[in-house]
Amino acid sequence: MTQHRLVHRFAVFCFALLAAGCAHTQNLDSGVYDPLESYNRAMFRFNDTVDKAVLKPVAQGYKAITPELVDTGISNFFSNLGDVVVLANDLLQFNFRQAASDASRIVYNTTFGLGGLIDVASHMDLPKHEADFGQTLGRWGVGEGAYLVLPLLGPSTVRDTFGLAGDYAVHPLADYNPESHRYALGGLNVVDQRADLLRLERALGEAIFDPYAQQRDAYLQRRRNLIQGDGPPSILRELEELEQEEPGEDAGRSGR
Repeated sequence: MTQHRLVHRFAVFCFALLAAGCAHTQNLDSGVYDPLESYNRAMFRFNDTVDKAVLKPVAQGYKAITPELVDTGISNFFSNLGDVVVLANDLLQFNFRQAASDASRIVYNTTFGLGGLIDVASHMDLPKHEADFGQTLGRWGVGEGAYLVLPLLGPSTVRDTFGLAGDYAVHPLADYNPESHRYALGGLNVVDQRADLLRLERALGEAIFDPYAQQRDAYLQRRRNLIQGDGPPSILRELEELEQEEPGEDAGRSGR
């Protein structure tokens, strides 16, 4: 995965923030702890510039030339790999019922779904779940710490940044060789995910007074909901709901 080097680069930085962040987590249930706002806003602008100059155009090109069936298969493939991370965190959270469901998803999608290219599990009453090590740490009682915008990776917190290392350690691509193939697959995953967000981006629109604050607040609320066990649906299901609300858009390329 392409996050590997960035995770290590930020480990020391986030360790320095952890003590300060955890000291302020008691009152975070209803508030936002953003002591690094100046840095975060600068990094938000940097990420936005890179996205508009590089990642978004690449994603748009990818979406334009990739047949919908292939696009869906690529997304399903990476989603199936991600279910391994979800399963590991199900077990760490002692959520054995969800672990059984997610283990079954992996088995069915990997075998009958041709290596994960076809999501047969969702049609077998085995829904997609979300679980990561940042969420696991939250379930264990670790405070989220300061809000943090990571270069290229976007919104996070001190706790969730540490969580990236845990998720990477159990991801099937972590030790995949040769490295060139691993980075190529990681890059394809990033582009595919960015392409999936194009439709969501259009639905949200551009008329946002403070996009930084909106992204921050939405991210923190979503993470807190997930940790409390009342999380929103996965991004793929959110996209499906958006398409159901806007049946006329992209009529020739129905999304997932």
